[in-house]
Amino acid sequence: MELQNMAPWVSSAEAIDHADTPESLRQARVDSQKWLLASQASAPLSDWLRTANEMHDRIAARAVQMCEKGMVEDGFGPPPVPYAFIAFGSMGRSESTLWSDQDNGMIISDLVSADKELYFSEFGRRVSAMLEHLGYPKCEGKVMCSEPLWRHTLTGWQEQLSKWSEDFAWEPIRYLIISSDMRHIAGDEQLSVEWKQSFYKLFRKQPDLPSAVLRNTVRHKATLNILGQIVTERFGEHAGDFDVKYGLYIPLVNAVRFLALQHGVEETSTLKRLRRLASLEAAPLPLLDACERAFRIALQLRMATPAREKDGLLISNGYLAVKPLKQGKGWHELREALSTVRRLHRALQRQLRFMEGRRS
Repeated sequence: MELQNMAPWVSSAEAIDHADTPESLRQARVDSQKWLLASQASAPLSDWLRTANEMHDRIAARAVQMCEKGMVEDGFGPPPVPYAFIAFGSMGRSESTLWSDQDNGMIISDLVSADKELYFSEFGRRVSAMLEHLGYPKCEGKVMCSEPLWRHTLTGWQEQLSKWSEDFAWEPIRYLIISSDMRHIAGDEQLSVEWKQSFYKLFRKQPDLPSAVLRNTVRHKATLNILGQIVTERFGEHAGDFDVKYGLYIPLVNAVRFLALQHGVEETSTLKRLRRLASLEAAPLPLLDACERAFRIALQLRMATPAREKDGLLISNGYLAVKPLKQGKGWHELREALSTVRRLHRALQRQLRFMEGRRS
């Protein structure tokens, strides 16, 4: 099944692809968002999410092209060697909302060029600034192509990934987990293919790496108390509200990602990972089915969080007020989804104890 009446999206996609200034590209995003918001309530969830993320991909690819052109106009010339612009985080998983921030990086060819470090330092800075102008806030964790940590040659990336995989401290493993959602967006796709091959090779040659990833994965905020009641924020400006992103969505994404890495599943979207895990019978099928239901609920609630408009673009804090949620079926669905997350995490905690017991 597909979105009804795709004509507005076809028109918006053409406007994005043919935008020739930052302002016209920004306006194309605003127009696309209006249609996506209007169709959100009636469209099938998977189709809506796919279209929304196609919009983000097209905008990012066009922004990269425009920055390349700007580099030529400002005397830096064309890219001295091939490169790939890549996405991490929700964009890497094709699960961005209409208010998601940036999570991206760059892979630069190993071909020799005296000017490439200077070129890509400036290019990465411009791409990140352009995306911010287009409504993608800068990542608070600095996972962006403007940052040297997330912009390397292919060999530089391979060395960094290898270094992270050998250090089981929380931070390097967190970087490795972020990297696992990598998806190619623009530029030389072969660089992204070789990057992925290097990444998954690490998990095949480092037997203790899954347990290190699992230690990070099972850490998350408690959202059901011992009586099975939903835990809401206790303090601050969101006291009494429910944190959809960090209370439900992220713990589920993290758990499914671990299972995918453990079983060599290279898909990055959570739904595709779940389906591939089911085809491999990597976990009990009733549990994987429950995870897919919980994930769909997480997506619906995430899209339902209030958003405010600023200069045509959307901003949301990711929290839902409890009172309206209790008036419909949302409260029951949330409790069901959280119960599934708790069941999955308990299974992973047992697995971690087993893995660590085997090492001691």
